[in-house]
Amino acid sequence: MTSTDDDNRKRLVSVTLDEASLGRGNPDQEHERAVAIWDILEENSFTVSNHEGGPYVLHLSLVERKLLLDIRLADETPVVAHFLSLSPFRRVIKDYDLICESYYAAIRTATPSQIEAIDMGRRGLHDEASELLRERLAGKIDVDFDTARRMFTLLFALQWKG
Repeated sequence: MTSTDDDNRKRLVSVTLDEASLGRGNPDQEHERAVAIWDILEENSFTVSNHEGGPYVLHLSLVERKLLLDIRLADETPVVAHFLSLSPFRRVIKDYDLICESYYAAIRTATPSQIEAIDMGRRGLHDEASELLRERLAGKIDVDFDTARRMFTLLFALQWKG
């Protein structure tokens, strides 16, 4: 097997969000969600522990206040359905929501230095949430940091209030 074949086996080729679980965000949030999916598909590292490899398809949904990661092979053969408690994410989701509201308001009225300061805080919280996601998935699903960041964006999208 070539390294390209091996790389293709350790990646996502499709990511979808359950429409019934998905809250509608404002246009900025909707844009972030679309960009996160596009970025994941462009470059990601994703493997399921104790599985021979993908490429994988990921469907995210909320079920009884838990995140369901429905993972399948590219041909839709089921691999694993993993439920992830969102309790450890409550604080960071709440804080991230508040700072995102401030950021979206600032990009319309604030000075560039004010926007940059808010964005630094936003990125810091996003990084914290991404590391938490990687920790919570450890031993089950292995993702690189950038993939975890984009997955948190999608997890956050499922939390938006309609």
